[in-house]
Amino acid sequence: MTDTSEQSTFDLQPKDFGEDFIWGVSTAAYQIEGAHQKHGKGKSIWDEFVTKKGTIFQDQHGQIACDFYNKYRDDILLMKSMNIDHFRFSLSWSRILPDGTGKVNQNGVAFYNDVINFCLKCGITPWVTLYHWDLPQKLEELGGWTNRQILDWFEDYVKICANNFGDRVKHWMVLNEPMVFTGAGYFLGVHAPGKKGLKNFIPAIHHAVLCQALGGKLLRKMVPDSTIGTTFSCSQITARSGSKKDLKAADKADALLNRLFIEPSLGLGYPDESIPVLRKIKKYERPEDAQNSIFEFDFIGIQNYTREVVRHSYTVPYLRAKIVKAPERNVQTTLMDWEVYPPSIYEMLKKFNGYKGVKKILITENGAAFEDLLEEGKIDDLERTSYLQNYLKQVYKASSEGVKVSGYFVWTFTDNFEWAEGYYPRFGLVHIDFETLKRTIKASGKWYRSFLGKKVSSKNIEAKKTDVPIG
Repeated sequence: MTDTSEQSTFDLQPKDFGEDFIWGVSTAAYQIEGAHQKHGKGKSIWDEFVTKKGTIFQDQHGQIACDFYNKYRDDILLMKSMNIDHFRFSLSWSRILPDGTGKVNQNGVAFYNDVINFCLKCGITPWVTLYHWDLPQKLEELGGWTNRQILDWFEDYVKICANNFGDRVKHWMVLNEPMVFTGAGYFLGVHAPGKKGLKNFIPAIHHAVLCQALGGKLLRKMVPDSTIGTTFSCSQITARSGSKKDLKAADKADALLNRLFIEPSLGLGYPDESIPVLRKIKKYERPEDAQNSIFEFDFIGIQNYTREVVRHSYTVPYLRAKIVKAPERNVQTTLMDWEVYPPSIYEMLKKFNGYKGVKKILITENGAAFEDLLEEGKIDDLERTSYLQNYLKQVYKASSEGVKVSGYFVWTFTDNFEWAEGYYPRFGLVHIDFETLKRTIKASGKWYRSFLGKKVSSKNIEAKKTDVPIG
């Protein structure tokens, strides 16, 4: 099969986005690390959730995942060979604090020190996410995000991370997609910990908003020379028609999916004018909470993959809004059944740039899962390459119009455990054979390597020789 990955007609270059524009890849601890019980790690809510029959595609789990815990040096070297010099990864709370609070697991701290140090040795800048969905199970048994005490637990955790890693980590993200981990985990029950209903969702929202600001304030105090952000999932929302009911439904969906967590951090409060049921949060509020929800982040990370078309629906409680699924609309989709719609990232950049308090925006996740075929040692994933290129054109369009966008991280570096979907949807620039754990750079990864266009130097990298294929 002919490798066409580096024969793209895509004519943009990294310098077109600005000399200081950040280019990287993103990952998450539970999705790649494995070693779920190794060296003192405690159980997380995902370690527990995957044991429940029927919750994960084919009852798969992340106990081994990509085995990054044991293969981090090879993966970082592979990253370096692909000209990637910014690596976003998360810390596993339960690897550092097995019970969520209390005694620190020094083996966990040592592992992340090793990862950070090897990144720096290879000339790769670490971007650390404090919380990417894997709450310690011991804390969940006490109510998890529904328990206001999580502010104390989170404060302890952030202090430990800042004290142990802040001398070298200068780029931090507090929470990853709070709308997803509260909505999917505490309302719909399709993600860990599998809770359902408004009684769980409402307090989880409020406590996540407070922790979002709390984490930022602690980092600002303890690592004053750092750059601090947090990340939000977002999708362009389009009404199915111009009818008043559909337009109102779209407004509600936009408030829930795009505005719910950023607006409190900016001092704008919750968007309860669009979603009146959010006024139930008042039950959990204290007088100081509105002020304590505010933090002036150095940057906002937005994570966009698609758009959603929304229609009015009487049958959906609280929102009266329903997503019209992409396959029903006869549009191009990914394996996740998400519409391929590049203008969505432009619209989201414009939307978040419109907030007065947003200083800078990074795209901290963007990517796609397609059917990847490994043939003769190659994966010609031209759909993914096209997806990335077309979304980047929209990022460039926004940048050229003055939007404060200053970075782009591909989701994701290697194929991984994709939450409830298991290992079926592959998002990686690098293919993983999950039986042998062999890594193979896909055509999209070769394109990204070529696009970044830097010469790789192996000088001063004292690492063992690796058999990882580098394309």
